[in-house]
Amino acid sequence: MVRIYNSLTKQLEEFKPLRENEVSMYVCGPTVYDSMHIGNSRPVVFFDTVVRFFKYLGYKVTYVSNFTDIDDKIIARAQETGLKEEEVSERYIKEINETYKRLNCLPHDYNPKVTESIPEIIAFISLLLEKGYAYEVEGDVYFDVLKIRDYGIISSQTVENLISGARIEENERKRNPVDFTLWKKTETGLNWPSPWGRGRPGWHTECVVMVDSLFKGKIDIHGGGTDLKFPHHDNEIAQAIAAYDHMIANFWIHNGRIDLSGEKMSKSLGNVIWADELLDQVSHQVYRLMMLNVPYRQPLNYKDELLNQAENDYEKIKRAYNGLFRKLEEAGEVEAETNAEIEAIREKFVTAMADDFNTANAITAIFKAVKLANVYTREKNPPYGKMKSLLQNFQDFLWILGIETGIKPLTEAEKDLIKRYREARKEKNYQLSDALREEIISRGLEL
Repeated sequence: MVRIYNSLTKQLEEFKPLRENEVSMYVCGPTVYDSMHIGNSRPVVFFDTVVRFFKYLGYKVTYVSNFTDIDDKIIARAQETGLKEEEVSERYIKEINETYKRLNCLPHDYNPKVTESIPEIIAFISLLLEKGYAYEVEGDVYFDVLKIRDYGIISSQTVENLISGARIEENERKRNPVDFTLWKKTETGLNWPSPWGRGRPGWHTECVVMVDSLFKGKIDIHGGGTDLKFPHHDNEIAQAIAAYDHMIANFWIHNGRIDLSGEKMSKSLGNVIWADELLDQVSHQVYRLMMLNVPYRQPLNYKDELLNQAENDYEKIKRAYNGLFRKLEEAGEVEAETNAEIEAIREKFVTAMADDFNTANAITAIFKAVKLANVYTREKNPPYGKMKSLLQNFQDFLWILGIETGIKPLTEAEKDLIKRYREARKEKNYQLSDALREEIISRGLEL
């Protein structure tokens, strides 16, 4: 049984999919006007891990994450650089897709773009107008928030608090300060013809439409960073209630933010660490371990010590896994033979992941596998059957967290090279062993 903390109900709930053995999931993707910083990458890593765990459990997963390629920030970046908006967005879409790969993320099933969904967005806004949940003012179209009884259900905001709390921009064209834009009349930047004049859609409408266009109805999971709860996800739900009489997803999952020196990481504040720059310094395994060693709903306060700890942890994992792999490779064909100790480790890992994706506890289980692997590989008469079973489980654990070591079976020539190296060391022919070791390292072989 998988239990998930649902931001909609504010409690842990048993996950029951809408369709048996299938999971439908949509996660709000980036606005493509700049590179990805490590704060942006936390949901990328976390939700990739969620997908991997569901796949491990045997679910068929459909995972969608969009690109917002219409935005004031994209317009501003285009004006700064002298590029067209389409050139700016395509440049960063290409770059971010490469970052996804560097983070060892599984490919998404779909990456819809807002610019590809304009006819559906216009039809959706027309539906809201027809149902009386929206109104037009001189080419702008707004959503009438007061028509929604449960507005603010994700963030636990109330309309009264929002109005009195001065978090909403005053706009004389709106009926109420909390109303939000569905269609913005403009001829600046990318714009399209509509029944209300030329313009472009409001941000909050885009995801609702893309979810419905791809999934044709309610989905299992909608995810994103905690900063999206208000106003984005509250506004998404309000529109879905108005148009479809449902809340888009049964489960809403939000990851905590990443802070830098106790301050929220933000491009606007200029206090960011770019994901690609960090990936130039450390492997994706270290990067992901750092992210996943903190429970996903908690804020992550980035420090060099966290990264150093992740590097040390990964080296221990890598040595143990690779040592087990090579020892079994030398043994040849072996029948897997499990025991209570291996099963207990597997159960601890799966139980941790099934308990609201507790990756920190799952990593603790991995270190139990590390300890047992080291015991097995040091024995004079290694228990190869048990080692094979442990390796299979170890392999699953690392795949779920996206931190596989990348070790590959040796070719016959590589086996011979390593054999000669070990013989040279045994014979204390250090000049030859050093030369052979250099060749082994240059080939990128793991001993």
